[in-house]
Amino acid sequence: MKGCDTIFVKKMNLSVVIVALNEESNIERCIKSVQWASEILVYDSGSKDSTVAIAQKLGAKVITGPWLGFGPTKNEAANMATYDWILSLDADEEVSPKLANEIVKIDLNENVAYQIPRLSFYLKHWVRHGGWYPDYQVRLFHRGFSHWSLDLVHESVKAKFYVKLANHLNHYVFKNIEHHIQTNNRYSGLLAQKLFEQGKRFSWFHFFVKPWVKFIECYFIKLGFLDGWVGFFIACGAAYSVLLKWAKLRELELG
Repeated sequence: MKGCDTIFVKKMNLSVVIVALNEESNIERCIKSVQWASEILVYDSGSKDSTVAIAQKLGAKVITGPWLGFGPTKNEAANMATYDWILSLDADEEVSPKLANEIVKIDLNENVAYQIPRLSFYLKHWVRHGGWYPDYQVRLFHRGFSHWSLDLVHESVKAKFYVKLANHLNHYVFKNIEHHIQTNNRYSGLLAQKLFEQGKRFSWFHFFVKPWVKFIECYFIKLGFLDGWVGFFIACGAAYSVLLKWAKLRELELG
């Protein structure tokens, strides 16, 4: 890395908080991208691989605890950090050098949570369409003024104001197609459960129509076709996930 990609900064008084489970293939890359932070905290919810050993070797503080759902777990981990300013990352993410330089130069405002664009790498391809980019994620915030929602899936940071940053996170989203399918299966179940608890009921119209609407949105409206066969597969996966969600809601209603 040269020029503006090189980081020449002192340690920033900020805690990077990473929630992890069996992430030995990702955790090293994630931690090495945030060595400029004063604290790197990994909250591990029971890894059976070498995630914890790798994190400790790289100097991260590792805390083990139960998995409470995405939002509650991330709140729990943030509360264990040393510093009030939190940069929350998933283990499969990496802070680009340009983003690191941008963060350390920000005049941080406690009332603001910062939205970061995220660029995903999948099937040997950087995905820039189909709704996958810029995919803004609120990840930088002051824990005294902002917090994660309690959603078990699709959690978000709640704050008074939001500001968008210019440079992106790198996201190594799925290991392979099988991992993608497994994730769609898991998330569709959580979303169906959420709908059920909210009193929403199965709709034949939604069951038949919404998967098609999702495909059209991802592949045509959001230009997924520009990502070639990967964009087509992503659109199909998104549609299938919607189909699963409504099917699983029907299953819950039937008991």
